Amino acid sequence: MRRAEDAVEMLDRVVPAPDRAASLADVERLNAWFGGYALTLRALARLARRVPTTRALVVADVGGAAGALARRVAAWARRQGRPARVVVIDRDLATLTSARAGAPAGVVFVCADATALPLRAASVDVAVTALTLHHLDPEAAVACLAGMRSAARAGVIVNDLLRARLSLALVWLATRLVARHRFSRHDGPLSVRRAYSPAELAALGARAGLRALRVRAYPLLGRVLAVGE
Repeated sequence: MRRAEDAVEMLDRVVPAPDRAASLADVERLNAWFGGYALTLRALARLARRVPTTRALVVADVGGAAGALARRVAAWARRQGRPARVVVIDRDLATLTSARAGAPAGVVFVCADATALPLRAASVDVAVTALTLHHLDPEAAVACLAGMRSAARAGVIVNDLLRARLSLALVWLATRLVARHRFSRHDGPLSVRRAYSPAELAALGARAGLRALRVRAYPLLGRVLAVGE
């Protein structure tokens, strides 16, 4: 299936804050129910073993929107009995401002673009991006991954949709059965068509300088997961 590189999702446009919040709530619900968060947390747990437990684990969540993943990372760290700090980076100031109000301790929000991360070299342990890369054209995706690679000491995690006909059918069905907002029903299937294939993701990672990059597809979950250094 050819990538729909010129298509534009509703959440890539300027939309009213209530519509954006409702659509992001749908994304959070779908991620929780269909394993998106679980895949990321499992990869994070493996990379976290490289970080001494005597200090806080620092995670950058690139394109983290309202902090749904960040809250789960913070909860996972508490269950592990280790301190953690999560930096949510997103370009939508209104979403970040709203999310700050209910954020747990250790989660902070920074307004910045994924292609120009405000992170010093080796300033975090793990850099994660979930359901963000397909919003970026190839050059922007490489810039994002290169910034994550530079910032992360232990590794980089990319979790995105798998561009395949099965994924398209699953996401179409899920957004009709579960999603509550019309943006989600529009953007969900389109996101699948905009996603990078495993081979394309591997090529983008190589261009960004990621080493030991492991890319794995999960067809029944409609996901692709990449982990590198």
